[in-house]
Parts: sequence; structure tokens; C-alpha cells
Amino acid sequence: MKLQAVESSSSVGKRLVLKKTPRLVLLLTVLALIIFTLIPLYKPTITPLFIFKAFSLTSSSSSSSSSSSSSSSPSSPSSVSYVPESSDSECDIFSGEWVPNPGAPYYTNTSCWAIHDHQNCMKYGRPDTDFMKWKWKPDACELPVLNPSLFLELLRGKKLAFVGDSVGRNQMQSLICLLSRVTYPEDVSYTPDEKFKRWVYKDYNFTLATFWSPFLVRSKEADPNGPTLTGLFNLYLDEFDEDWTTQMGEFDYVIISAGHWFFRPSIFYEKGHIVGCHFCQVKNLTDLTKYYGYRKAFRTALRAIYSSESFKGVTYLRTFSPSHFEGGSWNEGGNCLRRKPFLSNETRLDGFNLELYMIQVEEFRAAEEKARERGLRFRLLDTTQATLLRPDGHPSRYGHWPHENVTLYNDCVHWCLPGPIDTWNDFLLHMLKMEGC
Repeated sequence: MKLQAVESSSSVGKRLVLKKTPRLVLLLTVLALIIFTLIPLYKPTITPLFIFKAFSLTSSSSSSSSSSSSSSSPSSPSSVSYVPESSDSECDIFSGEWVPNPGAPYYTNTSCWAIHDHQNCMKYGRPDTDFMKWKWKPDACELPVLNPSLFLELLRGKKLAFVGDSVGRNQMQSLICLLSRVTYPEDVSYTPDEKFKRWVYKDYNFTLATFWSPFLVRSKEADPNGPTLTGLFNLYLDEFDEDWTTQMGEFDYVIISAGHWFFRPSIFYEKGHIVGCHFCQVKNLTDLTKYYGYRKAFRTALRAIYSSESFKGVTYLRTFSPSHFEGGSWNEGGNCLRRKPFLSNETRLDGFNLELYMIQVEEFRAAEEKARERGLRFRLLDTTQATLLRPDGHPSRYGHWPHENVTLYNDCVHWCLPGPIDTWNDFLLHMLKMEGC
């Protein structure tokens, strides 16, 4: 209706002008219209500008509609279609809601070998399946589910590394499973140590690697038990963890993350000297809290990247992943038994989750400035809000057989595969496309 009103107003304007137009001008106008009408008949490749603009608007609208439909039904793995630049590039993809996605999941625990047993919820008898059938819908745009063919094509000839703890490895295993709809990688690890794995997708010359570094800085286990029976660790907060920092120069993309290991008792070192600790219960040693160690560790890890002479790639800091223990803490009977996502107005980021998240954001912003001065790109993979809303996606007790004699607590930290963590890779692909890979 608005379009009709505009056209009507325009027609009135034309009629008023024609009454005052000299006969010669009128003849020239008629002649021009005849020419524009006849040219396409003889020269179809020549299109009047106003027709081209109208077609562009129609195509744009059609493309937007297509993008919307693809969000609930991903493109075929064999088809690759690059998403054109649009207003979506300026959309906050990290603010939104979880909506039903009956087409999911896109792999299973029987079709993907990369799922770690402790996150293989279906294998160990989880009775419900709805937790796998949701997708993230940003408030102001669409976020397509990951197209594996497009991902592999974008990363052709590239190398991507995950650096961090087991939640980071959880995301990496999700990525392998999502890409398995097209192909599997070949293990080319340089060590038998499962904490340092490397794979190559030979058809795409794409390398994927994971580096175990739960504190991101140099660390050492001082006592396997410690005051809470979870170990006591020495953290050298101003020293690089060379297990990963010495190898970053060969990678095009690095995703760093860390979080839950900082809850463990630790002693902090700076410049070779003890400066304090977190819950170490050592007499005459100041408890600086986990937040002190967390901030300093991220500051050092980000400095390791932007001060590197060999690294020229893009760095993604994946933000803190909240746990969802209810009815007690992790070692006091806490569990995660909810069976559907929260709405965004049903919960909020607070307490230590908020504190750790804000530390990451603050340290990221400071490092981003220094990285930009050196021509490097730092990006925030801000998964925290979407993750906060998924208390239903954890393994809980479905990470082992009920009869097994294991000393495992209910797992409300990691994520079932398939599950909500697959969306982190939807975010990643969107951000890679924005980089213009």
C-alpha cells in the first residue's frame, strides 16, 4: 500500500509538469521512451538503469527471504553459496533467542567418531532428544546453520588452531562432526599426546589443530590433590605457555578460550616470585582470588599473540561458557536437569559468570588496540549469552554407564554432542565470512 501511494503521488507530479512542458520537450520525451523500449528487443544485454535498480531491489529481497529459510534448513553439503554483504554484517548475532529447529541435528553419535565419551550423551542413555533441536535466532537478523562445504571452501589452504581447555576441545570436536557431512580429516599429529592433536582435510589442504593450555600461561601441577582434591597449580602469570605460543606463526586463525580451571587452587608467580594465590590455604600467602589470575593470564596470552613476529593471522577470543549447576555446587550434588532453553528474560548473567566475562572483554579491548597498531585482527567470539540460556545441553550423568565405578560428578560444564555448542561454530563461520576469507 505504501508503494501504491508513492506511485500515485509521483503520477500527479508528472501530470502537472506535462501541462507546462513545451511541445519540443514533450516530443523528445516520447522519443526517449520509444528508444528505451526498443533497445532491449535488439540488444538484450543493455538494460536501462532504472530497470536494473528495480531488479536489484527484488533480488535483494529474494536473497533475504532465501537466507531466512536456510536458517532452519541448511544448504546441501555439496552446494557452496557465498552469502553477500548485507545489513546482517552489522547485526549483533550474539543477542537473541533459541528457537525450535526440527531439522537438527546434522550428525549423530553414530555418524561422527570425534565425540568424546564424556560428551556422548545419547550413547550413555540420555532419554530426551529435544536439546538437539534448537537454533540461535539473533534479534535483528538470521544466523544460518553451518554449511560444511562452505566452511571447508573458505578455509581451503588455511590452518586453524583451538587453544585452551576441554571446553575448547569440545567445540573443536563439534566442528569435526559438523564437517563430517562432507569429509573426515586425517590424523597428522606430531605426538601421541591426545592433548595436542592435528588433522588435515587433504581435499582442501585445511589443517585443524588443538593445543591443551587450560591456563593459557605456563603452569605446573604442584600437588595432584591440593586442598580440594582437584590439584594445586603453580601459575606463572607473566610467562608464555610455549607449548602453543611457539607454534602460532604457522596458523591463519587462532581461537583461544579458558575458564573453569581457574576455580582450582593455584599459586601465582610473577617475575619468578610468588605474589599470592587462589584458595591455596597456604599460611601467610595472600588470597588474590581467581579473578586476579584470570585477568593476568588473559593479558599475557593476548600479549603473546600481538607481540609475535611470526603470527599474521586472526585471533578469536571465545568468551566464558557458564555452567548450570542447580541444587548444589559441582562437588555437592549439583546437577543440570532442565529440558529446554531459558528465554532471555528468564535469567541473567551475574555473579562469577559476569565477573569472568567482563574480565575477558576488558582484556580483549585493551589487547585489540595494541594488535591493531601492529596490523593484526582480534575478534570477540561472544558465545556467553547464548550459552547461558542452555541449561538443558549438558551431559549431567550421561557421560558414562550407570554401573561404571568412576569418580565423576554430574557434568554441567561441557556440552552434549550434538547439542548447543554446535551453534558456536555457526557463529565462527559467520565471522569468517565477515573477514572475507
